[in-house]
Amino acid sequence: MGNCFTKTYEIFITSAKMRRPASTAERSKATATWRRPSLPRHKAPPHQLTGRLPGSSSASGRASGSGEMGPVLQRPMVNVWSLYQLERNLGSGAFGTTYLCTEHATGLRYACKSVPKKKLVRRTDVEDLRREISILQHLSGQPNIVEFRSAYEDNDHVHLVMEYCFGGELFDRITAKGSYSVRQAATVFRDILTVVHVCHFMGVIHRDLKPENFLLANAADDAPLKAIDFGLSAFIEEGQDDRT
Repeated sequence: MGNCFTKTYEIFITSAKMRRPASTAERSKATATWRRPSLPRHKAPPHQLTGRLPGSSSASGRASGSGEMGPVLQRPMVNVWSLYQLERNLGSGAFGTTYLCTEHATGLRYACKSVPKKKLVRRTDVEDLRREISILQHLSGQPNIVEFRSAYEDNDHVHLVMEYCFGGELFDRITAKGSYSVRQAATVFRDILTVVHVCHFMGVIHRDLKPENFLLANAADDAPLKAIDFGLSAFIEEGQDDRT
């Protein structure tokens, strides 16, 4: 095994004082009332405003500034096209599709997970999405966890904008490499265990850890891992059975 495990690594957590949510009622209130960061409003070119995601209605582009409250996020709906240019498809899951997007104001690139509201057929589906957003906000800024930017709702979709990790999935990297050295494998496992430690320290259970749910921050061989897809995650309840 050599000396690949002889170093001691300190796991850095950005807040020295963190407490687990006190109750389900408090978390439900926080989930329903979070506020997105203030972003400058920019008028997008006509071809960007008329472009639509699959399944979008023509009314989606009129959501911005209308003052109409969205039933999912429970705040005024926003035309995401006025803030971001949505580009190529990065991947699809059971509930949504993730697109590469560019912010008009800064030119920065992000990943935008767009969830069709027609798939949120049950009340629990809406609650699950709200919880996912709440957990992403709660964990954002911690090591090896994808950075969360903001969430928006229009007539047809809920959009989750987050860090763009262009190194691809860990699963694809493993398949392409074929094998890892012991030292390389130790680095990967250290990043994964950092995610587990940070989540549990901050009162969250991920519940869906697998190579497909880890992205590499960039294309380098030693790129750090970033955990994604907190759709099945949950806050730890005091006294609950944590088995899943």
